[in-house]
Amino acid sequence: MKRETRMLRTGSSQPRKALAAAALALLLGGCTVGPNFVKPKAHVPARWSATALRNGHEGRSRISTREPSTVAWWSSFHDPMLTSLVRQSAAQNLNVREAVLRVREADAQTEMLSGALWPSLSANVSWSRQRVSTNTPNGAIFGLSHVFPGLPPTIVNPYNQYQVGLAASWGLDLFGGTRRAIEAADAETRAAVYNARGVLLTMVGDVAQTYIELRGAQLRKAILQRTLATQRGLLQLTRDRYKAGLTSDLDVQNAATELSTTRAQLPLVDQQITVDVNQLSELMARPPEALRAELARARPVPPVPPVVPIGLPSDLLRRRPDIRAAQANLHAATAQIGVAVSEFFPRVMLTAGGGYQSEGLSQLISAASRFASFGPAIELPIFEGGRIRATVKLRRLQAKQAGIGYARTVLTALNQVEDALAAYGADQRQRVSLQAAVSSSRNALDLARQRYTSGISSFIDVLDAERSEEQSQIALAGATTAVSLDLVRLYQALGGGWRAAAPAARMAGKREGS
Repeated sequence: MKRETRMLRTGSSQPRKALAAAALALLLGGCTVGPNFVKPKAHVPARWSATALRNGHEGRSRISTREPSTVAWWSSFHDPMLTSLVRQSAAQNLNVREAVLRVREADAQTEMLSGALWPSLSANVSWSRQRVSTNTPNGAIFGLSHVFPGLPPTIVNPYNQYQVGLAASWGLDLFGGTRRAIEAADAETRAAVYNARGVLLTMVGDVAQTYIELRGAQLRKAILQRTLATQRGLLQLTRDRYKAGLTSDLDVQNAATELSTTRAQLPLVDQQITVDVNQLSELMARPPEALRAELARARPVPPVPPVVPIGLPSDLLRRRPDIRAAQANLHAATAQIGVAVSEFFPRVMLTAGGGYQSEGLSQLISAASRFASFGPAIELPIFEGGRIRATVKLRRLQAKQAGIGYARTVLTALNQVEDALAAYGADQRQRVSLQAAVSSSRNALDLARQRYTSGISSFIDVLDAERSEEQSQIALAGATTAVSLDLVRLYQALGGGWRAAAPAARMAGKREGS
């Protein structure tokens, strides 16, 4: 054929045998019209940009380009509670369970289409009581015995009819339209598998980020509580000095104001803790507050490891489930072109039927009651008003769109990794600076308190130093939380995590190739 096809050929040297073999191959295997799928070539750089690598090397946790260990990346935080939450959520999360069901749904669709390649066979048993109108040309024969009294009444009206039979049909897939449809459905199943893994990857990242945010909120609450203790001490100091006549009531009121201002921040932090606990409960398909007792005890923000291997850009093509899903979608769109092209060619149907049919039940199983039929039916489209040609055009355009979608997915993945590396390095540099600021502000607060106690400086200097020390500690807590969150986002951008979670094991047996 001039169209893109895949033919079964014979190499027999005898013309008659070769013709018979070709006819058999056409009957059983046929050809497959439409383009064959070819894996797209992704345009990825050989290595990450110099800027991204420089950003990754400027923090205490350094980036390495060796093969990453992103199977269970959450274990690199060395937090048993985080590991437990990830495992439980992977088994219980409703979004993941729904995604697994969509995989099974797509697989069932493929099985349904696969059934069209095989003959269908059905059995039937029936009985009917019928009366034919004698006022029609065909039915007038039933009244001949009244017109000719000597004619034996061999035809009875009304009459019974009993039937037992079998019927078979087989639509020959000579030009591969059904096989292309199955190929498309199979690719859609693979896309559903990788979409489910993407849901799993997102869920694991949400659990890790929410858990880290919870620990960050608990850290801020601890800082506020320590600050409140310090401010209570300052308030008592000013009251003692006021009673001794060493300061004015203004210092007392300023100290009380600062204490109340800090206390006002606690409800907001408690609200954030509640939101994080409830979000983790939702991710585990549990009611609100279900994890309150388990997570109430404050723990440090999970620290990042000293070295984070990320591999090479080409590794994303096999690690990112969204890239694998985009490739499967392109495969499905390519196969749909063949489905549309097959509409140009004849459709051949083989049908056969037979059984026993009789007016009386006693004569049903007899040689005279047998009936049978067999014959092929060929349907060839002649005029469709341009429908088939327009469908082929539509499928080709959809395949081009799927190709663009694949390229866009790869490009987005590359940019997400580069952005995550930039954030990871920037927040680490910020954390180092804030650690120095906290140390300096703490020394400044101690010095200001000593000078105030000695009467050398005013209480305003103490308040400024205390406020600066609190802000530095809160900022450092935020930077520490941000660094761990950045690492989670980096692992997500690298496409790690879905292989190690519980539902992934059930999906791993599904169609891997693409």
